[in-house]
Amino acid sequence: MPLPVISVAQMREWENASWAAGRSPAAVIRNVGCALARRALELSQPGDTIVILAGRGHNGDDARAAIPRLARRKTVLVEAVNPRDAAKHFSRTMQPKPGRARPKLVIDGLFGLGLNRPLDGAWKSLIDIVNQAGLPVLSVDTPSGLNADNGQMEGAAIRADVTLTVGAPKRGLLLASDLVGRLEVAPDIGLISCPFAEESNWTLPEDFAAWPPRRPVESNKGCFGHVAIIAGSLGYHGAAVLAARGALRAQPGLVTVAPQEAVFFPVASQLQAAMVRPWRAAQHLPHGTTAILYGPGLAAEKLTPALKKEARAHWNKFPGPMIVDASALGWLEPAETHQAAVRVITPHPGEAGRLLGITAKEVQADRVAALRELSRRFGNCYVVLKVNHTLVGRAEGAIFINSSGNPQLAQGGSGDLLAGYLTGLLAQPACQRDPLTAIRFAVWQHGAAADEASLSQHLWTIEDLALNLGTERAHK
Repeated sequence: MPLPVISVAQMREWENASWAAGRSPAAVIRNVGCALARRALELSQPGDTIVILAGRGHNGDDARAAIPRLARRKTVLVEAVNPRDAAKHFSRTMQPKPGRARPKLVIDGLFGLGLNRPLDGAWKSLIDIVNQAGLPVLSVDTPSGLNADNGQMEGAAIRADVTLTVGAPKRGLLLASDLVGRLEVAPDIGLISCPFAEESNWTLPEDFAAWPPRRPVESNKGCFGHVAIIAGSLGYHGAAVLAARGALRAQPGLVTVAPQEAVFFPVASQLQAAMVRPWRAAQHLPHGTTAILYGPGLAAEKLTPALKKEARAHWNKFPGPMIVDASALGWLEPAETHQAAVRVITPHPGEAGRLLGITAKEVQADRVAALRELSRRFGNCYVVLKVNHTLVGRAEGAIFINSSGNPQLAQGGSGDLLAGYLTGLLAQPACQRDPLTAIRFAVWQHGAAADEASLSQHLWTIEDLALNLGTERAHK
């Protein structure tokens, strides 16, 4: 089940309810220590030195609890009771000595969720020293110095590479990505089930344990839908190719790509399993089409008005799912929709701002409000707002925050691949029964493939990503 995004006060209430139900704070600390140690082992190598910064509160207890479980690692515990002494101790660990390598990781357990006042100069100096050391940082629950409710620094804050928050995500952590780094959640730490239901929810890999739906043994390509992709124009033919490859990775029965005639040959020459035919005005959709994608690579200056008119007509009348991406987003008109069919738009903040008549910065300032308004304007369509922790939702109901992905997705063609993969899923009758989960799954798989690629190779391209898309298995 997705986790609600909660406040610090709700986290405290959850903890107190757990203690009242007989759960042990000591056991929870041990569980957090285990989760923290597992993540620290993944971020380091045998023989590496890890520095543990442990404050006086439970955040420090969590960090200390990890130490016995850091197998084949050297650990240096910096007890942060007096910030000046801690700064001196930490600085000494950074100084090279014969036979002692520089540390490879810092576990930050200085301050937790209870911090709600500005730090004094000595604590800020310690945090500055840690940040200037240039070491990867794994923060426990929240980067020390960050207000986990509003995402603001209390004078100074640790700049984490990974933040492992416990129980459920806190609201402020989603507002301070530059300090939080990669946000991860350790949900199973021994508390009772989360007693809260919230508008925004954090996606877990376990949400997709039954996805994609199993295929019947007695089946054929006619059972899994037919994708029509209208994409690719002069100078942008690669987008059509990537969208097609994304669709094929979802394994629909058939994929047909209709690029502009000027790029028919370069698109067709790069695809084998997909059928390719040049787009022509008044041409019928391929027989048996069950989902349509418009937009990738339709950015050439001279595109026929008939193409835009066709897109609007399909948005209003086509009975199956339709996904609109990239340049085609600007062709839609408010309130145009087929009320009974699935409609999906996939804007990034700049595109969302243009649709709403505001700036990308304003979209980023209140992503949920922007998503809701986009959905309302375009007939209660599903919106995939492509940001760090992509949002999925509609004008009403739950908003889902994606947990996978990394900054290396910020490459040309990434969105084309996602749009194709999403369409390939929604073309299939089994996925059409639960379109919201299909959309969330596509977004999660796209990010998970990027995470897997980043683990296996330092540098990769969207072409590499296309080869891995859809292969990441949800955690059991």
